[in-house]
Amino acid sequence: MSQLEFEKPILELEGKITELRNFEGEADVDIVAEVTRMQNKVNKLLNQTYSKLTPAQKVKVARHQNRPHYTDYINGMIEDYAPLAGDRNFSDDHAMQGGLGRFQGQAVVIMGQERGHDTESRVKHNFGMARPEGYRKAQRLMKMAERFQLPIITLVDTAGAYPGMGAEERGQAEAIAKSIETCLNVKVPIISVIIGEGGSGGAIAIAAADKIYMLEHSIYSVISPEGCASILWRSAEHVNQAASALKITAQDIYDLKLIDSIIKEPIGGAHRAKQETIDNVAKQIATGLKQLSPWDADKLKAARRKKFLAFGRN
Repeated sequence: MSQLEFEKPILELEGKITELRNFEGEADVDIVAEVTRMQNKVNKLLNQTYSKLTPAQKVKVARHQNRPHYTDYINGMIEDYAPLAGDRNFSDDHAMQGGLGRFQGQAVVIMGQERGHDTESRVKHNFGMARPEGYRKAQRLMKMAERFQLPIITLVDTAGAYPGMGAEERGQAEAIAKSIETCLNVKVPIISVIIGEGGSGGAIAIAAADKIYMLEHSIYSVISPEGCASILWRSAEHVNQAASALKITAQDIYDLKLIDSIIKEPIGGAHRAKQETIDNVAKQIATGLKQLSPWDADKLKAARRKKFLAFGRN
């Protein structure tokens, strides 16, 4: 597990617990009581630490490499998943994944950014930063969902759309704008969950939804704290200040009434208990789908557009 600076005392204790357990079963060595005592201390430290994370610390948790990613959610809560590839125009984008599957027996279209888990997979998936063909693939899948009257689930986890020259030449801004437009126009339910980092237009391109949820330690922002600090202060030293000023935590976004609910993470963050996190997300998605079903297509579309047009007017 990659280390977070503020977790060092916890990780040290966990290391000692692991060492003690290596002696388990040896003669004349009773370690059960000591392990229990130390584990209780770890749990207490985790509660204390994660109950008072700063925005800058939440950014690090949201980006943690061991948080469950798109593929983990597919494996953990979707049955009969059939991935669909390509934008029918240029190529297949590996950062934006999507396909058909069954969520608790309900046929759905599901899509999201995959960041990768190791160096090889991160390079393959471009660190979760989609190119124009990724957003055009998302549009294709959303229109297909509308054609077959299937709810749409999107899982957002990206630092933002890929800013490379090739992506710009192929119309990155237009692809994102069209993806947002498609979200607002399709006449089937859309549920979106920010599972890690929701960065800029690359995130909202698939998150203009009827129900928007955020994991407790995820973030959602118009720009990264690093980018904000470099523009406003021209110095990386102000990253923490930028993270606080941007109001990017799930708690801030909920207070601003930009999302519908916050999904609780296990003690110590999603990276410590992947399946429990996935189960919590699945439970919230099921609740959202129940609230939106059955749906009247025109009323659903009108309510979604009204919701987003109202942002910032109160």
